[in-house]
Amino acid sequence: MADTFWHKQGSSPLFPDLAWSRPETKLTAGKLLIIGGNVHGFSSVGNTYSEAVKASIGTLRVILPGALRKTVSKLLPEADFTSSTPSGSFGQKALADLLDHAAWANGVIIAGDLGRNSETAVLLEKFVTKYMGQLTLTKDSVDYFLQVPSPVLLRPDTTIVLSLAQLQKLVSSAHFVMPITFDMGLPKLVDTLHSFTTEFASHIVVKHLDNIFVAVNGEVSTTKVDNDLTDVWRVPTAAHASVWWLQNPTKPFEALTTSILKSE
Repeated sequence: MADTFWHKQGSSPLFPDLAWSRPETKLTAGKLLIIGGNVHGFSSVGNTYSEAVKASIGTLRVILPGALRKTVSKLLPEADFTSSTPSGSFGQKALADLLDHAAWANGVIIAGDLGRNSETAVLLEKFVTKYMGQLTLTKDSVDYFLQVPSPVLLRPDTTIVLSLAQLQKLVSSAHFVMPITFDMGLPKLVDTLHSFTTEFASHIVVKHLDNIFVAVNGEVSTTKVDNDLTDVWRVPTAAHASVWWLQNPTKPFEALTTSILKSE
């Protein structure tokens, strides 16, 4: 049964046509907005920027909390800044700026390093509800939706790049009947992701047993990875996924699956 929806990707892409038909100029290679950072850290934003460039994005914009202006303006001269809380995270007043920048973009990635802040939590929920375009979440941006996941799980055009521990919490909070466990084998996780993404609209990208899984609308691909990276895999994976997806908006499963090979 799983053979009908489980696609195993080796060292060659399952969907080579996507690689052959990539945009040839920056003008046609898409526009990506990167959101993230707080006064105590912004490495996820910088790494996402670098990886998106490697993935051949056309144009990039970065938006950070205003508390980072003095620290980052010389390192990322392309960055814009918006309202921040007294503790240096995104404030609720940043919503209009985020939506304005998102309207310019073909896709948005919330790259993480957001810190833990109740005002940022309200901002993110409002943003994912009001913004209608392609959205990718990773790192601690996912944590903001682990208790109440419906704003992202039921949202169309949403890709969540997350750890297995985050997926376990997400699935549990969604009251899904098939649990995620750390000792589950590949076939069981494939079956669970198949069922989960049949019921919920969001796309899931997760790493387990040295494989990266992509699940979209019940279709699941696995790609063997030759390293033992744990936490650091999410940012490059999410960045490349965002770029490939916005360049192939009608083929999310094919684009996300192909991006896994390209981010290695």
